[in-house]
Amino acid sequence: MTAARAWWARIPDPVVDLVVVAVAVVDVLVSLEDSSRLAQAMAALACAALLARRRFPLPVFLLTLPASLMLDIVFAPFAALFTLAERSRDRRLLVVCAVLFAVASATPWPLDDLSSHDRTWTLVYFFYTLATAAAPVLLGQLVQARRDLARRLEEIEEAREHERLLHSQAVLARERAQLAREMHDVVSHQVSLIAVQAGALQVAARDPDFKEGARTIRSLSVDTLDELRHMVTLLRASGGRATELTPQPTLADLHKLVTTSGIDAELTGELPPDVSTTAQRTIYRTVQEALTNVRKHAPGATAVVRLWHADDGDAFGVTVTNTPPARPSLPLPGSRQGLIGLRERAELLDGTFASGPTGEGGYEVTLHIPTQSG
Repeated sequence: MTAARAWWARIPDPVVDLVVVAVAVVDVLVSLEDSSRLAQAMAALACAALLARRRFPLPVFLLTLPASLMLDIVFAPFAALFTLAERSRDRRLLVVCAVLFAVASATPWPLDDLSSHDRTWTLVYFFYTLATAAAPVLLGQLVQARRDLARRLEEIEEAREHERLLHSQAVLARERAQLAREMHDVVSHQVSLIAVQAGALQVAARDPDFKEGARTIRSLSVDTLDELRHMVTLLRASGGRATELTPQPTLADLHKLVTTSGIDAELTGELPPDVSTTAQRTIYRTVQEALTNVRKHAPGATAVVRLWHADDGDAFGVTVTNTPPARPSLPLPGSRQGLIGLRERAELLDGTFASGPTGEGGYEVTLHIPTQSG
C-alpha cells in the first residue's frame, strides 16, 4: 500500500489532469453521433473545464451538467464530482450535486412531452443514476478521510517523539541533579576535611619542608573545592534546580518558540522593557502551552501571539488567538492541568488568566499582569 501511494505521489498533477481530460474526450466522442452543435459545444466545455477541477471543483462540476443533459456521458461529471467530494466537507452540497447529476442524466433531450411509459423509465433511470453517482462521492470522501487520518497520525507521531525527547531530558536532568547532590554531600565534604586537616598540619608542623607540603596540600584542596562547587552549580542548573544560574526562558526566546512551534503562527506587539524575570517566564509558558494546545486540538489552524501593554502603563500581557481547525482532530485525552498551571502562575503575579472559544470558532487565551507585579 505504501509503495502504491508513493508511485501515485510521483505523478505530476498536470499529467493526471491531461489523462482525465483525454478519457473524458473519448467518452464524449462515443456519444457525439447525430448530436447538435450546442451539445458538441457543451461537451467541449465540460472536457476543458476538467483542467481547473482542482482549483474550482464546484464550478467545474456545474459546467459538466449541460453536457450530461444533452449527451450520454458519465466520465466528465464523475471526475468533477469525485474532485468536489475529495475537497469539500459539506455533505449536503455533495448530496445536492449528486441529485443534479442524476436529474441531468435522466432527463431526455430535447425536452418534449413524455408518455406515461417514458416518464416511468425516466424515473427508474433517475434512481439508477443517483445510485451510480454515490460511487465518486463516497470514493472522494474516503480519500479525504484517509488523507486527514494520515496527517493526524503524523502529528501524533511527532508529538510522541517530542514527549520521548522531553522524557529523556527529564531523566538526564534527574541524573545530573543526583550527581550534583552526591558531589556536594560526599566529595565536597571529604575535600573540605582534607583542606582543614592540611591547614592544621601546616600550623603544627615544625619542619619547614613538612610545613611547605602541608601548605601545598591545603592550597590544592581549596582550589579543588572551588572547582567542585562550580561543577555542582552547573549540574544543578542543567538538572532543573532553581538557582540563579539556571537557564530560564525569557522574552528573547519567544520568537524561536513561535517559529519552531510546528504551526503557522505570528508574533506581534511588544512589552515594556522593565518586565521582571518571573513575568517573562510566565508569559513564555503561557505562549508555549497555548501553541501546544493549538497543535493538539486544532490541526491546521493558524495562530497569532500578540504582546500588549496598556496605554496608561497599568498592565501588560499576552493574547494567543487561533483560527478554527482546518480539518477534524482525533479525540485525545487531556487533563487541562496546563491551563490550571497557567492560571496559578498568573495569580502569583496578582494577574488573571482567561481562556475560551472565539465567535469565529477558534480559541483564545489571555494573560493580564499588573505593572506593579511584573
